[in-house]
Amino acid sequence: MLKLIIGNKAYSSWSLRGWLAVKQSGLPFEEITVPMFDEDWDKRRRGDEFAPSGGKVPVLWDDKAVIWDSLAIIEWLADKTDRARYWPVEEEARGMARSMAAEMHSSYENLRRECSMNLRKQFPPKELSEEVRAEVIRILELWAEARARHGSGGPYLFGDFGAVDIMFAPVVTRFVTYSVPVPRFAAAYMEAILHHPWMQQWIEAAQEEPWVIERYEAPAA
Repeated sequence: MLKLIIGNKAYSSWSLRGWLAVKQSGLPFEEITVPMFDEDWDKRRRGDEFAPSGGKVPVLWDDKAVIWDSLAIIEWLADKTDRARYWPVEEEARGMARSMAAEMHSSYENLRRECSMNLRKQFPPKELSEEVRAEVIRILELWAEARARHGSGGPYLFGDFGAVDIMFAPVVTRFVTYSVPVPRFAAAYMEAILHHPWMQQWIEAAQEEPWVIERYEAPAA
């Protein structure tokens, strides 16, 4: 059976991506939550199960194979099951989806830094920095293009729920947490993500977690 090691559901955006990726595979898996930044965090990160990832979550163990990094987990599971579970079948759409997922993976540093994930908070609207605002605009432009060109088959970016939605799911939650205004089409997409059964399951579990990480409990100054 697969084994997935994740961090706190309230705060760990990359853990959410890895978890959604495994759920999308349809394969059974064992889930192990490791509270981030508690008194045992550094010791756990040096353990054998974490070692290949450099102490980061998520980490997926598939028998003796270890896969870390959410996008790598998506690709591993796509190869293991059915790539159509994760990526559009049509070539043009698949190329765009892969590009969007890769951009999400490597970009938007200001959004990540200034608007950290917290599924238990919704802060009042505030003026975003110029850098974050530019990244939000870029994300909304990508969403709009994907929906217009390839989203007619369903409510997600490329119609069906897939890898690119998995990669952007924590962005959706950030837009909610920080009350980021979005156009109507984006609000509809965000509703589809937030009401996906797996997202509902994750969000509900996040509310029940006993751990609080103070650095994520207030918006960045």
